[in-house]
Amino acid sequence: MNGRTRPRPRRLAVLVGAALLLSACSAGSLGSSSDSGGGETLDFLIGNDESAVALGEALVEAFNATNQGVTVTLETRPGGSEGDNVVKTRLATGDMADVFQYNSGSLFQALTPQQQLTPLTGEGWVSTLQDDFRSSVSAGGEVYGAPWGASLGGGVLYNKPVYERLGLSVPTTWAEFMANSAAIKAAGIDPVVQTYGETWTSQLLVLADFHNVAAAEPGFAEQYTAGRVKYATSAPAIKGFQHLQEVHEAGYQNVDFASAELEDGLRKVATGEGAQYPMLTSTVIQMVANNPESAQDVGFFALPGDDAATNGATQWLPAGIYVPQTTTGAKLEAAKTFLNWVTGPDGCEVARTAVPPTGPFATAGCELPADVPAAVADFAGYVDDGRTSPALEFLSPVKGPALEQITVEVGSGIRSAQDGAALYDDDVRKQAQQLGLPGWD
Repeated sequence: MNGRTRPRPRRLAVLVGAALLLSACSAGSLGSSSDSGGGETLDFLIGNDESAVALGEALVEAFNATNQGVTVTLETRPGGSEGDNVVKTRLATGDMADVFQYNSGSLFQALTPQQQLTPLTGEGWVSTLQDDFRSSVSAGGEVYGAPWGASLGGGVLYNKPVYERLGLSVPTTWAEFMANSAAIKAAGIDPVVQTYGETWTSQLLVLADFHNVAAAEPGFAEQYTAGRVKYATSAPAIKGFQHLQEVHEAGYQNVDFASAELEDGLRKVATGEGAQYPMLTSTVIQMVANNPESAQDVGFFALPGDDAATNGATQWLPAGIYVPQTTTGAKLEAAKTFLNWVTGPDGCEVARTAVPPTGPFATAGCELPADVPAAVADFAGYVDDGRTSPALEFLSPVKGPALEQITVEVGSGIRSAQDGAALYDDDVRKQAQQLGLPGWD
């Protein structure tokens, strides 16, 4: 979840346990192998969240064992805005690590890659990249990043035994979703789990709806970035806010929706206390760890829109691994050797086993293990079928900081969908002006 879904307090998070931080890992060395054979030593800067550290340590240990004349050492940085500032400051001062991991999509674009990063377009592995990921790490016709970890999906986790017992089918339209919810409520089960005790979780009915927005209004992301379309006045975009209002007014939420937290929501859908939970597939790792039976009992479906013919899922793309322009000469060749290994079969095998994948990988030939949880396999099916769209944050730098508070209000009946969308448009306008984007006067 990585784009703007990087680990951040009360923000959409894409990694294990919805942005658990490994507090013991401050910026500095992580005890990597020493350079015992001469050659080049590369510093590799990664985020300090638990999943990133686990993946980074596994990749570095396996790569260093290959004895390719290159030794990689790990360094960590904080997450959130503090981590953003570390990356931008180190790039601006010429003090960036030889290789670093950072977001793809709009936050990657904010690094002014053509001025600060090394193009990698000519590397052989670039041809194996998934098209959406390649676009998310490209600028000016050049590719700048290799994929870091797996993607994830935003949609609905659902309890399969409940669906089977009630004779329900996976919905492909919002009307079908609401009809299923009515049948679930009649059976005495919470139809739509909500967990506003952790406010970031309230955003899913809006953010995971972007595939439907893009299908109905293909140029939305560009027009939105330019300030020419708004949530409150775009018929497709306001749907997510309307869905929040409709679910609340129908009485389909769990009674403790205002105080329940992520772990509560995962437990409810895992045990069948709740039937449907709008959520990210990244949280499946935590759910299965606490409720092992949910590995096969909980599936995933895309958040339905109005048109079954365009049904598909919103995808959060992997982060990228980049090489700054300050890495030159033999260091640059060593960095390319490392990235070639990471994107090859050996790097794939490490990534598949070091951290449970939350969705498909971005390189062709790097397949998911056969035993992934059902929800992850379900999401992968959408990707395989070409029925996904990148989340808006990979296409536009504009995302107002107050969205999670606004979605809580709409989903709690405090504010109408129309008022919530208009308030969010105002929040977005302020953020776009701070970014200096044209069209937002």
